[in-house]
Amino acid sequence: MKNLAIVAFCIATTAGLAACGNSTGERALSGGGIGAGTGALGAAVLGADPVAGAAVGGAAGAATGALTDEDDIDLDFD
Repeated sequence: MKNLAIVAFCIATTAGLAACGNSTGERALSGGGIGAGTGALGAAVLGADPVAGAAVGGAAGAATGALTDEDDIDLDFD
């Protein structure tokens, strides 16, 4: 159950931060980087191959970042 909570946290973190950036390319790059790090960490915690986790997480993060609009997440805390 603890591993499931860690994976859920990693997915939520990746999805929540993947839209950081002004352009589609910036969001895809930042999402890919965040996803790769989260995927590698999650895979290492679960005892899987961190490289495979980074590849899957990076692809998911890049796709999420590319598919989001700059209005999806408001980074202006006014």
